[in-house]
Formats: sequence, C-alpha cells, structure tokens
Amino acid sequence: VEYDEGAVGPADFKRTIDKLGYEADIGPEAGGGGAGAPGEGVDREKLRRESEISALKMRVVLSALLTLPIIVIALPEMLGGAFPLEWPAYVMERMAAIQFLLAAPVLYINREFFSKGIRGLIGGAPGMDSLVAMGVGTAFTYSMAVGFGFIGGSIYYETAALLLTFIVVGKYLEAVAKGKTSEAIKRLIGLQPRTALVVRGGHEAEVPIAEVVAGDRVIVKPGGRIPTDGIVLEGTSSVDESMITGESLPVHKRKGDTVIGATINGTGSFTFRATKVGSETMLAQIIRLVEEAQGSKAPIQRLADTVAGYFVQGVIALALLAFSYWFFVAGETFTFSLTVLVSTLIIACPCAMGLATPTAIMLGTGKGAGMGVLFKDAESLETLQKASVVVFDKIGTITNGKPAVTDMAPLGVDERTLLATAASAENGSEHYLAQAVVNEARGQGVRISKATKFEAIAGHGIRARVGGKNVLVGNTLLMKKNGFALEPDVQKRMHALESEGKTVVMVASGRRMLGIIAIADTMKEHSAGAVAALGRMGYETVMITGDNERTAKAIARKAGIERVLAHVLPQDKAEEVGKMQEGGRKVVFVGDGINDAPALARADVGIAIGSGTDVAIETGGVVLVKNDLRDIVGAIELSRYTMRKIKQNLFWAFAYNTIGIPVAMGALYPLGIMLNPVFAGAAMAFSSLSVVSNSLLMRGWKAPSLRET
Repeated sequence: VEYDEGAVGPADFKRTIDKLGYEADIGPEAGGGGAGAPGEGVDREKLRRESEISALKMRVVLSALLTLPIIVIALPEMLGGAFPLEWPAYVMERMAAIQFLLAAPVLYINREFFSKGIRGLIGGAPGMDSLVAMGVGTAFTYSMAVGFGFIGGSIYYETAALLLTFIVVGKYLEAVAKGKTSEAIKRLIGLQPRTALVVRGGHEAEVPIAEVVAGDRVIVKPGGRIPTDGIVLEGTSSVDESMITGESLPVHKRKGDTVIGATINGTGSFTFRATKVGSETMLAQIIRLVEEAQGSKAPIQRLADTVAGYFVQGVIALALLAFSYWFFVAGETFTFSLTVLVSTLIIACPCAMGLATPTAIMLGTGKGAGMGVLFKDAESLETLQKASVVVFDKIGTITNGKPAVTDMAPLGVDERTLLATAASAENGSEHYLAQAVVNEARGQGVRISKATKFEAIAGHGIRARVGGKNVLVGNTLLMKKNGFALEPDVQKRMHALESEGKTVVMVASGRRMLGIIAIADTMKEHSAGAVAALGRMGYETVMITGDNERTAKAIARKAGIERVLAHVLPQDKAEEVGKMQEGGRKVVFVGDGINDAPALARADVGIAIGSGTDVAIETGGVVLVKNDLRDIVGAIELSRYTMRKIKQNLFWAFAYNTIGIPVAMGALYPLGIMLNPVFAGAAMAFSSLSVVSNSLLMRGWKAPSLRET
C-alpha cells in the first residue's frame, strides 16, 4: 500500500478493513502491540490459526447440537409416508415455533457470516459471506413469515440451520487444513533456542535468549544449538546448518568463521562473539521474509480476486433471474422458486477461488525456505517460471569472489615496489581485486603506505596519491584516458594472461608505468553444472561483467555460458538487462546484491546471492542463502510446480461453479433433478476442501535436479 503518512496511517487502514467486515491487527513494525516480532520465539500465524480453529470448533458443536433436533422434528414432513413415526399433535401444532427457537440461536452463533456479508454488500465488495447471508437469510426470513402466519407456504428453518452447520463445518475443516500450509513458519520458530551460555564478569551464566546482546561472548557446547549469529573467537567444531541452508553436510568452523543462530553444533566446543541478536539474526530475517512472501499476492491471484469480485455480483443477478423465471414465467410455486434462489446463492460461494492461490503460495514459499531459497514475494515465485534468460554477474556469482594475485610483470622496478605502490593505492578500496592486491602485499610483508585523495572510478579502477605521486591502478581504459600507452610486448603478455581467465590491472605512478598485476578468481564448484542444467531447461545464459572481453570469455567458456557482455560499468548493467527485456522476454538477473543492485531491481526477477549471514538483501525478489547456483535450478522447478498447482486449483474451482450453478438454477429440472439447498451447501464446502487438499500435496515435493546438477 502506498500512502501519504501525513494524511493516513495504519489505524485508518484498520478502521476501513473493520468496516468491510474483516479483522486487522496493527503489527509491532507499525507501532501496534502484535503478538511478537520475528525472532522473539512467537509464531503469530500459529496463534491466530489456533484461536480461529478453537472458535470454529465451538461453533460447529453448538450448531450441530441445535440443528439435529430441528431435522428430527422436520423428518415426518420431509420424508412423508417414508417416515415410520408420527409426532404428537401438540408437537406438530407448535413445530414452526420450536424450529424457530432452535434455528435462531444457530444464526446468532454464526452471525459473523451476516455481519461480514452485509458489510461487504454495503461497502460494494460482496464476497462469499454475502452469498451465505443472502441465501440463508432469505430462507430464514421466508420461514418466519410463514411460521408467524403472514403468508402461506412451507417453512425452511431446517434448511437455514443445516446450511449454516454445513458451511461452518467446511470452514472448520478448511482452517485445520490451511494450518498445515504454514508449517514452514512453525518449523523455523521451533528452531530458536531458549537460553544461551554467556561469559559476563569472568563467569559463565545461562541467560534467556532475549537477554543476549551484541558483543557478548557465548559458549557453545557439543551437541548444543547455537543461540544467535556471531563470529568464532576460539575453538573448532563442525556445525549442521541444514535447517537454515538445506545443505546436509556439516560445515567446519574455526576462529574467524561466522556461525548462524539455531544451527546445531557437532562434537567440538567453541566460543563466539554475538554479532546479531533478536530480529537481526539470520533466522529471524528468514522468518520475516517467509511471512511476507506468504502474505503477498501473485499476479494470477489478483486476476482471480478481480474475477471473484465480478463473479459474486453475477451470481446474485443469476439467482434473481432464476427466481423470476421459475415464478413469473414457468409458473412454479413461490416455494420452488425460492429453493432455486437459495441453492444458486449457496453453491456459488467463491471460497475455492479465494483459496486456490494463497494455499499454494504458502506451501511453495515454505518449501523454498526449507531448501535455502527465500522468495520475498509471491510475484517473484510466479514470474520466475516465465523467464527465458538468466543473466549472471561474474565476481562473487559465477566465481567465488576471493581473487588472488597470480602474476606480476614489473617495468623497470622490482616486484616489491610494484606491489607496494599498488597495495598502498588500493588499500582504501573494498573491491574484490583491490583486496586481492592488498592481501598479497601483506602476505609478502610488503610495507603499505598511507594514501590520500583516494578516488574510485567506476568500471575503470582507482586514483590515489602515494608518496607525493599520483598513482593509477586499473584497466586499459583508465590508462588510455590518462595518456599511458603500452608496449607491444606488454600487451602480448596481458592478452596471454587474460586468455587464461585472469584479470590484469596496470599500475602507474606519476608519468611512469610501473607494470602489470594479474589476478585470478576461482570459479565456484557447481557453477558449470548449474549453467548446464539451465541450458537443458531451455534458458539462454548471459554473463555481464566490467572485466575485459578476453578474461570474461575465458570464464564464460569454463562455466558454459553462451553469451558475454564485457566492459559493462555497474550503472550500465541495468540498461543491458532492459535491452534483453525488449520483445516481452522475462529476464532473471543473478548477482551478489551489492554492486548489482540496479540490475537486480530492473530484472523481472532479481536473485541475490546470500552471504551466509545477512539474507536481508533489499534488492531482488529471491535470496539464495547458500552461495550455490544449483539452487537457481531448484527455485525455477519450485516456481513451475507451484504454478501448476495454482492452475489446477483455479481450474477445479471454476469448473465446479460452471457445473454447479446451472444445476442449482434448475437446468436439470425437466429431467427430474433438482438441487436441494442443503446439498448445495455441502458441495460448496467440499469444493474448498478439495482445493486445500490439492495444495497440501505440495508438502511431498522435492527438487529432483537440485543436487543432481
């Protein structure tokens, strides 16, 4: 929702939603109380669902207890001579009054249908409750008019009571089934440990997890669950991170490594410094992302909602039309025509349509979270399977993002001078290549001087002042712009290095070229397998990089990528993605979420590679918790499977109504077939359950190629 904070706020939204017959809570992020923020060990969805199921169960029991005697009393009249018993005369004389006294409480117990339904009609947004209110209300009001002697005819108290009982039973079973769709959140919440062993004042103390603060020294014993995110200070162990990343193999941890809260320690023991606690931990962020994704709407659901809105209005018109035809044209009795009206309204309740998409989305996003793929919204889950092009960034995506210096070719100076000058200038940069040069200098014990006037030139390199001289470190474009020319033998050496997939940077100081440094970044273990799998699935693969063409093509060749766009500046990556989208093609961009933010945002689906500790990458619709490109294949397969389920659900929901409405309107009456309102209510409940049950089949799904590529 986009709104002017100076004019309206969450409280205004809540009032409007309440007026429409629904309920809204103001969550903690909006300044309300809520049931607890993610990371506080409170499953808000579970609490709401349990409360709803408990209330519906009570309504089912009370409605059934009151409806049963109404049915028993009405059996002689309903079955005629087929009923072997006959009630005493005083019962028959007071049948209407007895049924009224029993049916009225059933309507009161289920008054929610009427309050919401009437508000929906008044608010111009009629829905399922509106149809129930009109159908049951018409039957009950007509029965009252007959029972109190205002008009002649038959009473339908048993129909009104039984209809509501069937519908509330259906709602109860639906709520129980829907509760199973949010098991992903329940499982994640259950992973959170309750206490932590911290060192304070030189002593160990076990404290509630809520009292752990960033900077605390936390001790993890063998077999224990890690309380929060942090960095290992001392000790070693292997940690099972499968519940967060989906990776079954334990990960070895030693000093300096990051650990994730809620993961399980192996046989070793270690101490770590807490870096993220509460709602900032990786688990809390995953829970928040899954909650947000499950609450979002896919484009196909918006279409279904729009259709359902018009559908309800159309059903009301059809019900009135059917009543008018049978009563005024066909000359049937008022009772017969009223039965047709009520049956049409009840059988057409669009519950199944409303459940078709959200139940599948909840299970799909939950499945994704379980395998380390976080869909931030339902739109990304839907759009992913429509894409035809997958675009990769190079460093940190195709490669490991940990380049190292492999070769140095000094010109008129020794290697240490070349390395010292480059490292001093690059020390102010956070770029992968700069860090490789700095790390090499430190490893060799080369002195790094302090640089001034540092300037990063996007897509070219850096400029800084070292030892009173202007130093340039970058590519050929940077050197040419500053008047430096390369000797043929140097160019030949550069080309040879670049053909090996290495990135070459040139170093100049003052007006003199000091030499070249080659840096190589190893390709991720499963990059080639993931790209090959995407190719078999029919996707075009592209790599965009700011690196030179020879190096880029060498890496692309190893990875099996079809097309390469080299020398692309960070700000131009989004423009290249836009060009690929021409003609209506859907484009997926895969990047590390830092320099690639514009391209991630421009793509139809942006897939951000998670660092393993911070998954709250704001740009892009999908986050891969692990640095494993095979998860893209799994994400696409999950997207395809989820959309198949949604389409199946929508098909059955629409097919059911397409068949049921004409029957309820009396289309088969010439053949002697007439739909009783009670059976219409049972059929409506069954249609909702069938849709939810079909979605629940997704719980058994596994990505067949996720670990085969």
